[in-house]
Amino acid sequence: MTITPDESRLDGTFAALSNSTRRAILGRLAQGAATVNELAAPFQMKLPSISKHIKVLERAGLIQRGHRAQYRPCALDPAPLEQVSTWTERYRPIWEARFDRMDDYLKTLQPATKEPATKGTTKR
Repeated sequence: MTITPDESRLDGTFAALSNSTRRAILGRLAQGAATVNELAAPFQMKLPSISKHIKVLERAGLIQRGHRAQYRPCALDPAPLEQVSTWTERYRPIWEARFDRMDDYLKTLQPATKEPATKGTTKR
């Protein structure tokens, strides 16, 4: 099987998303552009470690680096995430069918409900 450029890009996106720190960085960038120092603030990591994560995200095309004086703010590029969404949408019918089957199965496991007692009839 030949790997197309789109599949290769998808591989890179999934690899970048496989790390919780990188996903948290993307979550922060979803709120707006930020500097490396701003991105590093919530983590117990040194700047070189955060910079490595940013480079992985940049190589995957998930972020872009701007130029503003001596700062290079990072910004989210949603295009690769749209590609992931498109890829996963192909599998939605399969998962929905499985959830429907699971729902049907769970209903068979529930005991039949008893008839509710009518009001005003008590035994003495």
